[in-house]
Amino acid sequence: MASIGKPKVRGPRKPVSKGSVVQFKSLIKHPMESGLRKNKDTGQPIPAHYIESVMVEYGGKTVVNATWTGSVSKNPYFSFHVRADKTGPVSVTWKDNQGQSFTNKATLKVS
Repeated sequence: MASIGKPKVRGPRKPVSKGSVVQFKSLIKHPMESGLRKNKDTGQPIPAHYIESVMVEYGGKTVVNATWTGSVSKNPYFSFHVRADKTGPVSVTWKDNQGQSFTNKATLKVS
């Protein structure tokens, strides 16, 4: 099985003004197998293993809920924007088709 890493989440490092729209970036180490490829050595199909959804929560609310398929490339990157209302965690959860879930957070500081 390919190695899967804890997702990285990065947002503004300094406090931002209330009401401003800020960008966050997230990256995860994941094989993203579509299920359509075959092992070169054995000729056996490689089972599908891909991220099905990415969910972002901020201020106790879901602000992004994206559904993906196996056509996304290996080690996917995801970028999104939120409106800064209050200081708090921005949580990104990646879920794959094999029932695994990976979450990490970054803190958004609002001045």
